[in-house]
Amino acid sequence: MSQKWVKKASGEIVEFDENKLRQSLFNSGASEELIGTITYKILNELDETTSTRSIYKKAYQLLRSSSQKLAGKYKLKNAILELGPSGYPFEHFVGQLLAYQGYDVEVGIEVQGKCLKHEVDIFAHTDNHLIVGECKHHRNAGYKSDVKIPLYVHSRYNDIVNGLRSSGEKRDSECWIIINTRFTSDAEQYGQCYGLKLVSWDYPKKGSLRERIELSGLYPITCLFSLTKKEKQVLMEEDIVLCQQLSKNPELLGPIDPRKHQKVLAECEEICSASF
Repeated sequence: MSQKWVKKASGEIVEFDENKLRQSLFNSGASEELIGTITYKILNELDETTSTRSIYKKAYQLLRSSSQKLAGKYKLKNAILELGPSGYPFEHFVGQLLAYQGYDVEVGIEVQGKCLKHEVDIFAHTDNHLIVGECKHHRNAGYKSDVKIPLYVHSRYNDIVNGLRSSGEKRDSECWIIINTRFTSDAEQYGQCYGLKLVSWDYPKKGSLRERIELSGLYPITCLFSLTKKEKQVLMEEDIVLCQQLSKNPELLGPIDPRKHQKVLAECEEICSASF
C-alpha cells in the first residue's frame, strides 16, 4: 500500500497509522471481522486532505450502524471533549470517578490555605487520605497543558495543605491535576519530580483518564446520540453527567421530551453494559 498522510487535530501532517485505527476499534469492543471491514472501507477513502477527525467520524458512523454500545465506547474521547463549554461538567465527572474508588467527594468548594482562600475543583477524602485536585478541560483535542499548570497548581496546593495542617489535618495528602487532553513532557517531568499526580487522557500508562473510565464503566451522557447537544447541555447544567445517573433515576429526564425517554434509557442501558 502506498504511503498515506493525514492531518491531526494539532494541524500536524503525519503518516496514517492503520494500527492506531485498529486499536481504537478494538478498545471499543469491536470484533476482528468488524475491525477489518471498517478499516478496509476507510483505507479506500483516504486521500491527502483527510483529517483524523473525518476518519473518526466515518469509523463512528460505521460502528453506530452495527452497535450503539460499540459506538458509544468509541466516541468516549470526543464525549469527554464535549463536557463543556464550561469546565464544571468535567469536574463533576472526575468527582464521580473518584467516588467510584471509595472517596467522599466535594466539587468546587473554597478551602482556607495558610495565606489565602482557594477555590478547589476536587476535594476528595477517605479516613486516611486526602486529594486536592485541579481539573482542566479543553475542547481542542490537540491542546497540551504545559509546565506552567503544575507549577501554579503546586504552589496553591502547598498553601492549602499548610493551612489544613495548621488546623489539625493529619491525613496524607496528594495534589492531583486531571486534564482531558495531554501534558507536555516538561509538565510530566515536573510532576514526577515533585510527586504530583498528573492524569491525562493517556497518561500515566497505568491509571490514565481513559483507563479509569473504562475500568469503572462510568460513561458520560455526551456518549449518547439519542440526545441532542442542547438536551445534553440542559442535563449537565443540573450536574447530570453520567449515563448511569439516568439509568438509575429515569425521572432526571424530566426536562427532555417524554417521547424520547425510552430510547435514551435503552441506549444508556446498552452503553452501561459495555464496561470492561
